Amino acid sequence: MKLLWRILAAIALGIGAGYVVPLWGARVFMTFNAIFSQFLGFLIPLLILGYVAPAIAEIGTKAGKMLAATALIAYAMTLASGWFAFGVSAWTFPMLIHPDGSVAALESGAAAPEAFFTVEMPPLFGVMSALVLAFVMGLGMAYSNSTALKRGFNEFRDIITRTIMGVIIPLLPVYIFGIFLSMTMEGQVGRVLLTFVSIIAVIFAMHILLLLGQFTIAGIIDRRNPLTALKTMLPAYFTALGTQSSAATIPVTLRQVKTLGVNESTAGFVVPLCATIHMSGSTLKITSCALALMIMQGMPWSAGQFAGFIAMLGITIIAAPGVPGGAIMASLGLLSSMLGFSEADNALMIALYITMDSFGTACNVTGDGAIALIINRLFPSPKP
Repeated sequence: MKLLWRILAAIALGIGAGYVVPLWGARVFMTFNAIFSQFLGFLIPLLILGYVAPAIAEIGTKAGKMLAATALIAYAMTLASGWFAFGVSAWTFPMLIHPDGSVAALESGAAAPEAFFTVEMPPLFGVMSALVLAFVMGLGMAYSNSTALKRGFNEFRDIITRTIMGVIIPLLPVYIFGIFLSMTMEGQVGRVLLTFVSIIAVIFAMHILLLLGQFTIAGIIDRRNPLTALKTMLPAYFTALGTQSSAATIPVTLRQVKTLGVNESTAGFVVPLCATIHMSGSTLKITSCALALMIMQGMPWSAGQFAGFIAMLGITIIAAPGVPGGAIMASLGLLSSMLGFSEADNALMIALYITMDSFGTACNVTGDGAIALIINRLFPSPKP
């Protein structure tokens, strides 16, 4: 929650400063943003490799039909949430958002403050190369039982996490400040903020409908009242609102899942696993926000374009829930490579996503309860 308030403060201060800061002062912040975005671009492929490879290795070491069923259901729910978000957004956002090039103007407007200089930091490899390498290494570690390599990748993941928590997250408000400072000086901030309000309202409504749909399916399979089951999971929902981390909410999620009557061994297997691989709420937010920004700029978009994006997003952001805002960080590469987002677009995505980060995380962990009910019905006497 501290990060959320810092982001909101950065937005407010950036807007206010845009009316009083001289051009040379704005260029100082644009210089910082230019260097920060270069470092972020360098880090993204390493982040994907550091998160995805150890996650696949850990999942791959577990065997059995329960693992396959849990992973399949979690991924199916993630894909379904992405398509649900795309369908609702494609229907409602064109009526709420006018394509006026608000973000694009940041990069081409004559009055836009420019950086004094920048430092080129090309990534070691591309996003898709990072994903392929993560799969190869993750599956290789899972089936070779290489403890040394697993330990090395776990330590590499810890380094990436420390870099995000120690460098990216603390400096992120300054980056957002610079973006909104520039937008204010460009005269575009009003339209962008109105768009933000419209998007947040629609996405919050979609979260509620998504959870109702997930628990309706679980209720039909498990033959119970879905509303009662959803009510039982509310403590996990509100805990996730405060922690903004699926991993940190595991103890409460586990307790509430057991309260639903799920077998203890099933709950102990499904809940920690789904905290890593089930990302329905995050996928819903990222898909909706991405489409909103594309509509706002008049960028071309299609269902086919988002089909590949949603499919890859469900894989790319696994293991990211342990870090607040980790899902959007891991998805920046896909936004750039598959949807054509610029640095300014990615910065707005970060600001918009983190503003609603706690709601997406709460949706993820609450949905874990629905998955646990389904698995408990499919495997009444499991041996994880």
